[in-house]
Amino acid sequence: MGCQKLIIFYEERNFQGRSYETSSDCADMSSHLSRCHSCRVESGCFMVYDRTNFMGNQYFVRRGEYSDYQRMGMSDCIRSCRMIPMHRGQFRIRIYEREDFGGQMHECMEDCDSIMDRYRMSDCMSCHVMDGHWLMYEQPQFRGRMMYLRPGEYRSFREMGYGGTRFMSMRRIMDSC
Repeated sequence: MGCQKLIIFYEERNFQGRSYETSSDCADMSSHLSRCHSCRVESGCFMVYDRTNFMGNQYFVRRGEYSDYQRMGMSDCIRSCRMIPMHRGQFRIRIYEREDFGGQMHECMEDCDSIMDRYRMSDCMSCHVMDGHWLMYEQPQFRGRMMYLRPGEYRSFREMGYGGTRFMSMRRIMDSC
């Protein structure tokens, strides 16, 4: 049996002001709070975004307290969130050097702290997630801006709003509740 996933958002830093709790996706926080500057994850994993409809800068949060959105690298307050379902079983992703699944292709089933070092790929511009949920990072060693990927085809990171961003490492989301 799965566990209940729960995140609580607060209007002010340090868990002050009005709050809103959810265990599912929320495309627009403004329908619940005038702004959102901190959150507390009671259980599960979520992505939080600084724009509505799961756009803009995104940040991975797991069980814990996040007292100030700016420390998370958000340029604005939290405006939407997505619940990440727990995945059991294998993880599999194909990364491609070019858009539309062109150029070099490599299939991965484990974390990769440097796409350049491991695969000699200077760019990763599209991918196909076959199994599991993944985070891609703009810098090696799982640092910098991140992008959450669910199972599916991603033909162009540029068209998704990541033009000019080079993804250099990736990690499986394996957290349990």
